[in-house]
Amino acid sequence: MIWEKNYIMDRRRIADAVREIIEAIGEDPLRPGLKDTPERVARMYEELFAGMGEDPAMHLAKTFREAYDEIVVVRDIPFCSMCEHHLMPFTGKAHVAYLPNGCVVGISKIARVVESFARRPQMQERLTNQIADLLVERLKARGVAVVVEAAHTCMTMRGVRKPGSSVVTSALRGHFRRSQAGRNEVMSLLLRRGWEAV
Repeated sequence: MIWEKNYIMDRRRIADAVREIIEAIGEDPLRPGLKDTPERVARMYEELFAGMGEDPAMHLAKTFREAYDEIVVVRDIPFCSMCEHHLMPFTGKAHVAYLPNGCVVGISKIARVVESFARRPQMQERLTNQIADLLVERLKARGVAVVVEAAHTCMTMRGVRKPGSSVVTSALRGHFRRSQAGRNEVMSLLLRRGWEAV
């Protein structure tokens, strides 16, 4: 995707489309409870898909030289995204770790990367890979590990209707992919195995 600096979502077209949907399901888009719904939905979509006009790499533009060569973990980053197959939300947490290669980044920037990728039509598998690949590309990290846990309303509210189920995806890069010991260490940090009391 090419990032457009002046990207603007067409709220009017969204509102018109929502009116069509309301009519198509047999409702009256002019009745009091629904009259303002198309505009509300348009504003909501503008918020939920705000990542469409944003380059997530901008959050990693500023790094700091630091001779730290152990794992950095940012865990339990909440996010909300929209499944591109049904345009229904999936929500959860991302856990991100990287092994620095001479530079580190502000920890809030990792959360911003997650948010930026999440705020667009998505698949959880792609979201997980995008976060990992961007950290490798921009930080030149020696290793990156990302685990994403989410509940999908397209599975809990419709279709198979299994509330309480969750989906877990992971992406390992560099040292964490090559080394079994590295993988075990980072997964224990990301998933809190064996040290719940911390």
